[in-house]
Amino acid sequence: MTSREEFLRRVRDALEALPDDERMVPVPRNYQRNAPVTSAEDQAEIVELFIDRLKFHGAQVHRVPVEEIPATIELALRAHGARSALAPDGLPAEWLSSWALSDGHRVLDDQPQLSILDRERTDAVVTGCAGAVADAGTLILDGGAGQCRRDAAVLADCHICVVRVEQIDYSLPQVLDKLDPRRPITWFGGPTAMPDPDADTGRVGGAIEETERRLVVVIVD
Repeated sequence: MTSREEFLRRVRDALEALPDDERMVPVPRNYQRNAPVTSAEDQAEIVELFIDRLKFHGAQVHRVPVEEIPATIELALRAHGARSALAPDGLPAEWLSSWALSDGHRVLDDQPQLSILDRERTDAVVTGCAGAVADAGTLILDGGAGQCRRDAAVLADCHICVVRVEQIDYSLPQVLDKLDPRRPITWFGGPTAMPDPDADTGRVGGAIEETERRLVVVIVD
C-alpha cells in the first residue's frame, strides 16, 4: 500500500466513525465575497509569498512589466532549447511572434484534432491562467482564453505560465469563489518528474525512467 492509499484509508475510516449528521458540512459560496479589499501593501506581500513558494517547489520566476512579456517568454523558450511551442486559443499572438519568426520555430494551436502524439512531441506550452494561490504556490487553469486543456499542460516538459498580479490571492477560499465550477479546473505547482516515454518498460519489474519538467512563471505587474 502506498502512502497515498494509506492516507485515503485513514480518511475513510475517520468518516465512517462520524455520526451521519456530521459527515457533511455546508459551505456557502459567497463566504469570501464580502472580504475587505486588499491594500497595495498587502498585495505586495502576497506576491512575494507566491514567488517564495514557487521557487521552493523548483519553479523559475520572472517578474516583468507587461511590455516585456514577449521577450521574457522568448528567453525562457530559448533557455529550454524549445523548437516548438503549444499556444492555446486566446493567447495574445505577440507573446510568441518574435520567437516564432526565427530559427524554424513552430507555434502549434491547441486544437482538439491535434493528436496526443503531437502534444507529446511539443517542447513547451505557453499559457495564461485563471488564478493563483500564494500560500500554496499553486496555479489554476480553467480552460478559458489563453489556457490549454489539461493533457497539453501535463504532457509538455516545459510550461511557461503568465500570471497577472491581480490574479494572485492569498488562500484557496479566495480563489475558489472566483472560479466557474462548470469549467474543467487544473491545479498545478512546481515541476514534477514525468515518465520517459522512450524508457524500456517491457520487462517485469522494470523501473520507469523519469524526466524533469520545467515550470517558468512570468508575473506581470
